[in-house]
Amino acid sequence: MPDLDFQVTGVEAAARGLAPLLHFKLEITAGDNEQIESLILQSQIQIQSAQRDYNPDEKEKLVELFGTPDRWGQTLRNKLWSHSNTTVGQFTGKTTAILPVPCSYDLNILATKYFHALEGGEVPILFLFSGTIFYSAPDGRLQVERVSWDDMMEQHYPNSAWIPLHRATFEEIYAYKRRMGLATWEETIQRLLQESEMPEPAARQ
Repeated sequence: MPDLDFQVTGVEAAARGLAPLLHFKLEITAGDNEQIESLILQSQIQIQSAQRDYNPDEKEKLVELFGTPDRWGQTLRNKLWSHSNTTVGQFTGKTTAILPVPCSYDLNILATKYFHALEGGEVPILFLFSGTIFYSAPDGRLQVERVSWDDMMEQHYPNSAWIPLHRATFEEIYAYKRRMGLATWEETIQRLLQESEMPEPAARQ
């Protein structure tokens, strides 16, 4: 399967359109100068809200999304902005493409509320790509493969895994983390595992 690399190189507002639209410019590279017949590309776009600072006025406007700032250590997480699709034609080695992303001024939409609250500065954006690749095998036969979601997650979150917890369980672990003065969740889990392996004290006679 071809090894594809995606880079977002720029963005501009679409000059014409029935609704506001951003055009993100992509550079797509196929490893070993491989020939790609076509690519149906899908993208999930997330706002990395924890990767920037906020002034007091912005924090007040963002309470609806993230709660009060004293809780942002728990609530300030990536938020879904949009999904977008595009089709890329035949290329060998490297090509460029446009990924269209619609914009809305509907303040019922989470992403619009977030952008409306900001007074300026940069917004870190995360693009997660998937899709279908059509390419030729060495014998000339057409091959079809999926862009692996697992590979994308490993690229963005290397050697990591996610565990959903019941809220009450999370609060207990979070209280333990604060009580023990531990810096990270990994330290917290490791400490709990170490304690679970410690021998229980012998019962007094």
